[in-house]
Formats: sequence, structure tokens, C-alpha cells
Amino acid sequence: MARLGTPRVGQGWDIHRLVDGRRLVLGGIEIPFERGLLGHSDGDVVLHAVTDALLGALAAGDIGQHFPDTDPRFRGADSAVLLAEIVALTGTRGGRVGNVDVTILAERPKLAPFMAPMRTRLAALLHVDESCVGIKGKTMEGIGAIGAGDAIAALAVALVEPGPRPRRVRAAPPR
Repeated sequence: MARLGTPRVGQGWDIHRLVDGRRLVLGGIEIPFERGLLGHSDGDVVLHAVTDALLGALAAGDIGQHFPDTDPRFRGADSAVLLAEIVALTGTRGGRVGNVDVTILAERPKLAPFMAPMRTRLAALLHVDESCVGIKGKTMEGIGAIGAGDAIAALAVALVEPGPRPRRVRAAPPR
């Protein structure tokens, strides 16, 4: 595979239904809430969107190709582990994460108290400074499944730059 020669941008998107009996994980942290996201893995739409954005920048397919929901190895998987694999792939392709920007679409819970810990966790997972991670929440003003409180989605954009592979840093633990 050719090494990355120029900066590249990728975008990612994910959505999951909210259901009873699951914990809510967003941006690699657990958020206290009465419902969680339904998914084959932990359902973390933030990390899934960022993973897809990185894969898009690498022109390397999508999260489902790398971690298919038909594979029992990924049942209940920690999405931070999946993202770490794609960050490593980015390094083997001669790139490093420049920055990411994420928008979370959720009616509830209110996410403002969790933005700083999500940003810290995401920066650690991507081996970048927190100043390279934008994260924000938006509501859908009562429109559609998200607005009705039945789902949460995330959109992400990532810049991958040519450069040395980041040194392996242990990801900050979830809060």
C-alpha cells in the first residue's frame, strides 16, 4: 500500500437507536442515562463516526468492512479498541491524525457536562492534543427519531496528514 503523500480529509456518520437495558457510551466515556445505544459493539456513535472519518481519509473502506457485525469477535466490543486499530492503520499508511471535529445529535441526555471528558478521551485515543479535537452537541428540535429521543447520531470530519507514526500512548481511561 502506498504511503500517504498529501493531507486528506474524511467524513464519518453513525446513528443507533436508544433502548432499555444498555449503558450509554459516547466519545469513549459512559454517561449516566436510563437507556443506551443498540449496536453489535458498545454502540458508541461518536467513536464509530470518527473511525469512519479516518477510514474515509485513507480511502480504506468503512467500519463495517473492518469490524463486521456478523463477526462474533466484535459483539459488545469497546469502540475505543476498534478506533485504536484504525489509528494504528493510519500510522502504517504513513499518516497521523491532524484534527477531528465531531457533532453529536441528541435530544437527551444533555451532553454539556460530558463534552470535556469526551474531548480528553478522544484526544488520547487519537494521539493528538486536545486543541485538535472539536466536539459539540446539537438537538434536532423534536424532529425525527433523534428529536423524539429514540436515537443518537454523530457526524465527524478528520484530517489525516503525512507524518511520522505517533508513539504509542496509553489511552486515557474512560470516566
